[in-house]
Amino acid sequence: MSEKIRVGVLFGGRSAEHEVSLESARNVVEAIDNRKYHIVLIGIDRGGTWRLSAPSRLYVEDAGSALPALTAGDADDDVTLVPQESGGAHLVRSSDNQRLDALDVVFPVLHGPYGEDGTVQGMLKLADLPFVGAGVLGSAVAMDKDVMKRLLREAGIPTPDFLAFFRSCGKIDFDAVVRRLGLPVFVKPANMGSSVGVSRVDDRKTFVDALELAFQYDDKILTEADAGGREIEVSVLGNDEPIASVPGEIIPHHDFYTYEAKYIDENGAGLVIPADLPDATVHRVQALAIRAFNALCCEGMARVDCFLRGEDEVLINEINTIPGFTRISMYPKLWEASGISRTELVDRLIRLAFERHGREQRLRTSYSV
Repeated sequence: MSEKIRVGVLFGGRSAEHEVSLESARNVVEAIDNRKYHIVLIGIDRGGTWRLSAPSRLYVEDAGSALPALTAGDADDDVTLVPQESGGAHLVRSSDNQRLDALDVVFPVLHGPYGEDGTVQGMLKLADLPFVGAGVLGSAVAMDKDVMKRLLREAGIPTPDFLAFFRSCGKIDFDAVVRRLGLPVFVKPANMGSSVGVSRVDDRKTFVDALELAFQYDDKILTEADAGGREIEVSVLGNDEPIASVPGEIIPHHDFYTYEAKYIDENGAGLVIPADLPDATVHRVQALAIRAFNALCCEGMARVDCFLRGEDEVLINEINTIPGFTRISMYPKLWEASGISRTELVDRLIRLAFERHGREQRLRTSYSV
């Protein structure tokens, strides 16, 4: 039997989506085919320290939360990633500089800043390690909702109207925002996911509160028009020739699809999989999702969130390049409904990581006449 492929599952991180990342990682690990892959768990604590540990140490429930907590470890568990001259990288134990076994591929399960935004992807690329998901550019532009939406508009892909503001802009004129976008309006951090820091605004008072909340998470925020219509999601998989899953529909039981509804309250939203849509609308949603995936230079995987107004008007709301893998997350559920099991999905994602890395290895890195 050939040696197993060593997969570093990287999770946790310095984001407000830290706990969601742990829950996603648990489900990725449970789905991995242990006959083919050897799993190396690497948890990143809130301070940014990388920690190597066993599942029994990392996956324990926090009694005060419905989400798992990353437990503190000994200094002997702390590791760093060190590139090799021959390519690839080893984990090195920080306490004694002992080199551990090399990793063959990394599966980042990091949601939000410092993980989904191109930062970790850049480090892995410098280390010459294959990794699952979008590269540096696709990760960065999809994470920043302002840049993402401007690129979608440039590509002729419809998206809800919005205005972006930096903290340095000073006072934001509520009346000007309402004249452009109407009410209600949504206020959100530009670089965050899982509905963290997002508010629905119906009046001047809630607008002030929403700005204060959003600026706690980012120095740039978006005010976005209420698109109305049905919330439709579709999963995309692939590199050069991506494919789209059957669409699913989110029916929120809160004012909108909140953090609690996504990850904590199992009754926070209804999930209709597959969505009850005419075939023509299904094909339209799938085609537009793939166009958006390509326009934003995505690779590997993404969940594309849409609004459907009327029978066939589709607007792309946003793209998540490291979508949730929790027990109630849409990305793997949509692929299961499309005939791809979670184990097969994880296997395909890892193979796509090797495919892209192999393509990049064939590029020239020196110039001669």
